[in-house]
Amino acid sequence: MLERIIEILEEIKSDVDYTMEDQLVDGGILDSFDIVALVSELKSEFDVEIGIEDLTPENFNSAETICNLIERLQGE
Repeated sequence: MLERIIEILEEIKSDVDYTMEDQLVDGGILDSFDIVALVSELKSEFDVEIGIEDLTPENFNSAETICNLIERLQGE
């Protein structure tokens, strides 16, 4: 799953090392338009519903935190 999340992130913004970066939102790497595109792709790819309450920097600062979010949502 993590590999697919990284692929999706690379489609949105290709010039980032998503295996190492942990400040995607807090560091300003992903802007609000990128997040909207990312959420749309994640919903489609993993069949999850990402609610407003999930749209926090903590959930989107790295590929790993995004993966944790998806795993949590799939378990609900």
